[in-house]
Amino acid sequence: MVALVRTDLTFLVLNRTSNYVNVWRSPFSLRFFSAATIFDILRNKYDFPRALASRAASELTRSKNPEKAEAVLSFFESSGFSNAQLQKILKYQPRFLSSSLDDTIRPKIKFFQDEGFSSADITKIISSNPRILKSSLNNSIIPSLAVMKGLLGSNIAVAKVVRAQPSFVSWNMKTTVVPNVEFLKSCGVPMDRIRLAFRSCPTSFQAKPEVMSRSADKAKSMGIDAASNAFVYAVSTIISFSNESWELKLQGFRDMGFSDSDISTMFRKAPSVFCVSMEKIKKIKELLLATGKFNILSIANYPTSLTYSFEKRYEPRLRVLTLLEKRKLIKCWPTLPTISQTPDDEFFELFIRPYSNKVSDVYFRNRYVGCKKGVKHALEA
Repeated sequence: MVALVRTDLTFLVLNRTSNYVNVWRSPFSLRFFSAATIFDILRNKYDFPRALASRAASELTRSKNPEKAEAVLSFFESSGFSNAQLQKILKYQPRFLSSSLDDTIRPKIKFFQDEGFSSADITKIISSNPRILKSSLNNSIIPSLAVMKGLLGSNIAVAKVVRAQPSFVSWNMKTTVVPNVEFLKSCGVPMDRIRLAFRSCPTSFQAKPEVMSRSADKAKSMGIDAASNAFVYAVSTIISFSNESWELKLQGFRDMGFSDSDISTMFRKAPSVFCVSMEKIKKIKELLLATGKFNILSIANYPTSLTYSFEKRYEPRLRVLTLLEKRKLIKCWPTLPTISQTPDDEFFELFIRPYSNKVSDVYFRNRYVGCKKGVKHALEA
């Protein structure tokens, strides 16, 4: 009986006129079994979620070599990639499992290693930007890192920027970063300042050169000299806005009572304030004005006051100062910079500890803790 069944199956496979032969020999059948095998590898060996394994298998239906996919995963695993990082890469581009390990993947990992990137750097950079796996090593990755190294001066500095912005590895530096650096130099910005700006806000250097030029014109129109330390940061701030959103930002300040002169003053002193949400700015402004100790001009002259936490800094500190004034323990309030920028422990030493014997213990029950706890106790009364 067994022999008869084997004969029948052999006949079905070998008989070219049989409809069954077309099914078994069809590309679909090969794809089906390869996909199923890849699913098993992802699901059972690497414990990937069923949905992710199924999606990856369906996109790799043309793969006739599931062992190749397993070899790729094994290499990444041995290179330090965690399961979570592998899943992140797979979600972005399942087809990387069918990439050539020796021609495409291994040379890129080795290049980063040779450039001094740590295993942690490499895994973070690639899992954060899987597009790197598709980018050309010679035409994209190497030229990009060469430009950054020429600008920043060392592999350590390059690694720091790339960790924060992995997309830079696959970005065309010659069409954006290089002309933007040259433009800033032509404006009189020294290279050391450009380097600092590139480290702190590298994405602004990815803007199109015409956008960089328009943003520089706007910064100058608001009274910021190209020779000032704030110029590059002002330009970077403006770049982060579209023309429409920038005008809405300016109008938002006007609607809150700031004059155009106030707005220019704030922008010259602290361009980053313009990246703070208008909701937060409005809450802090209203709270400060409600004390009767400050006005619009006070805020305009010290715009960084708008960057601190409303809930964790202003509310508790203003309530403590109000309490001390009410009990006639202080004659006048500290300045706005003192209130906003003084570290917690210093604020505690200045405005809580000295009055612990004159205020009920319920307010200052633990006089040796940091300001956060001291203020918290004060507010619990």
